[in-house]
Amino acid sequence: MIKTKAAKTRDPTGYDVCSPAKRLVRVASHLRAAVLGGTADAVTRREGMLRPMAALVCAAVISFAAGCAAITAPYRAAKNMVEGGVWVVTTTYAVAKGTATTIYRIGEFTYEVVKAPIEWALTHEEIQSVDGLPVREAIRRGRVKSSAYVVGGIRYVPISPAKAKEYREEGLASWYGDESGRMTANGEAFNPDGLSAAHKHLPIPMFVQVTSLENGKSIIVRVNDRGPFPSVHNAKSGQRIIDLSMGAARRLGFYRKGLARVRVQAIRVREARGQGPGYT
Repeated sequence: MIKTKAAKTRDPTGYDVCSPAKRLVRVASHLRAAVLGGTADAVTRREGMLRPMAALVCAAVISFAAGCAAITAPYRAAKNMVEGGVWVVTTTYAVAKGTATTIYRIGEFTYEVVKAPIEWALTHEEIQSVDGLPVREAIRRGRVKSSAYVVGGIRYVPISPAKAKEYREEGLASWYGDESGRMTANGEAFNPDGLSAAHKHLPIPMFVQVTSLENGKSIIVRVNDRGPFPSVHNAKSGQRIIDLSMGAARRLGFYRKGLARVRVQAIRVREARGQGPGYT
């Protein structure tokens, strides 16, 4: 979250909001409890009453928060968010100084996603084209998720989203972090301290679990970039299966070492109840 000089109070979610908005959010919570309390049948009958109230409260929150540095909504607590083998992802939307940020949470892990200006340099300038288009044009058109792309004259074809659900592979992981201020292959601002990753063949974006086969540590990262590719200095670098952000490498314990043997596995995720469509 971007720091500002505006007067702020600390919300339990960890974000700074104006006190009037904070009070209104609490009112909304009490309204929901009052309306939805009772039996299952009562809940069904009364949910219709909640919707117009929620709309009024949301409008009031935005109105009161207009002078704040940020507006965040909605928020749901995430504690050990695994249900029947499915990880639950919660989403928060924040606006600060004209910059929109989408914040995802899966259990203890947090991912801040900011759309990069299209004129930014890419983290991997060696990508020559995507889906037959110049890279930035493909990003602008939203044609990067599982489209074929060309690097160094070699055409890479990502696997389909359906096949990606079953993905599991073991091999070497590396990390990158000197590309701050650059744009990932799907048009996001690269955050070296975040929990993201680059992969040659998975659809982007998607979440995967990465487990160190050396120390047993495990994290969940959001794949939003392409790589690693063979470099002019080390042709074998292209044999690595994933390139993690610096922050992810620290969490897995191989930041100083540079490389680690890992297992990369797709995870099943779904939105927290009551949230909007899509988590990627």
